[in-house]
Amino acid sequence: MKFLEERFQLNIHNRSLKSEAIGGCTTFMTMAYIIFVQPTVLSAAGMDFGAVFTATCISSAIAILIMGFLANYPIALAPGMGQNFYFSYVVVLAMGVSWQRALGAVFIAGIVFIALSFFGFREKVINAIPDSLKHAIAAGIGLMITFIGLEWAGFVVDDPAVYVTFTDFHSGGSQLALAGLIITAILIIRKIPGSMLIGIVLTTLIGLTTGVITYKGIFSMPPSLSPTFMQLDLSGLYHIDLILVIITFFLLDLFDTVGTLIGVAGEAGLLKEGKLPGAEKALLSDAIGTVVGAVLGTSTVTSYVESATGVAAGARTGLANIFTALLFIMALFFSPLISMVGSGIELSDGIILRPTVAPVLILIGIYMFRNLRHINWKDFSECIPVYLTVLVITFSFSPTEGIGIGFISYTLFKLVRGRINEVPVLLRIFAVVFLLKYFI
Repeated sequence: MKFLEERFQLNIHNRSLKSEAIGGCTTFMTMAYIIFVQPTVLSAAGMDFGAVFTATCISSAIAILIMGFLANYPIALAPGMGQNFYFSYVVVLAMGVSWQRALGAVFIAGIVFIALSFFGFREKVINAIPDSLKHAIAAGIGLMITFIGLEWAGFVVDDPAVYVTFTDFHSGGSQLALAGLIITAILIIRKIPGSMLIGIVLTTLIGLTTGVITYKGIFSMPPSLSPTFMQLDLSGLYHIDLILVIITFFLLDLFDTVGTLIGVAGEAGLLKEGKLPGAEKALLSDAIGTVVGAVLGTSTVTSYVESATGVAAGARTGLANIFTALLFIMALFFSPLISMVGSGIELSDGIILRPTVAPVLILIGIYMFRNLRHINWKDFSECIPVYLTVLVITFSFSPTEGIGIGFISYTLFKLVRGRINEVPVLLRIFAVVFLLKYFI
């Protein structure tokens, strides 16, 4: 106990083993939905469901422990929502890149993240991108995830005339998703801790009792990691499209991490004069987690804003992360349950529904879309690039294209306004790179 007090500075933070344990467990409960969602999302890209499940749990636990011991912050990590959909639905399914090469892109992005720690480049990138575009990227990805959730719920389907259209609730899967959406929304409105996870559990129980979901068991040994372990492919990543994919993975991880660190640290009272002491160690922990995740077989590992719930429950130090990590390791022995929750329901027309996790995807978009409240809607040189970024990300299913259009339009409209000096040089360079991509 004395070692823990000294190692994690419990006395300085006026914390106890009990308060850190409660905080760490609370954090796990609020982010454990990723254990159900991640294998489902990456299996759509052709990856083995069980291997991704194991990789998710192990990489999350490792990254969480590194954050706890290296940075001493109660911030948990796991494969990021947004990056996982970009990985599967854009890079693999839309662009036709193999999932092995996509893992290679994630790995390179993580290595770049680590390498640039020694040059202060990450801070320069953060400072170069206007806050308005940072908020737009988050909102656009949130809407993209929501749209996928609507598809998984069976609420929207293909239509040859208008591309997509709203459908009815005749199938049992759609009815279950609707029930899950209502239940989860009520839990969130009532501010119940772990609303997302509880919503998944209750939706699954309803599905079991109504026969929509088939019971597959609870406990088993962890699935083999071999289908994804060390399967990343580093060849061919020099192509311009894949270089932009690597840059996108890097930027998404960077924005998510910095936003989470600032938000959670502010909630915990850890900011000093607006700055986060030891921020480099926290960023390094995040980068190492991404590299480890790519090697094991999962998409970008990043800091989770849900850690704020653990802070609210009492966590203030990295000791809380030990308890969060242990719960991720324990989850390895519940793979039949995870498979039962994440497996799809195929309809007669070939459409596959995932009604237990679809409500979570639909509602997660709210948290990301509300970033737009920070936009200055009276300044059109600011809000038009934001508007275009959100639209392009959502309707092209590509954060890369949205970021590119955002950078180009922001630079152009500031030039038109005679305020080009407000555009950092690095952002202008990014805008030129994207212009070359579109016209060469």
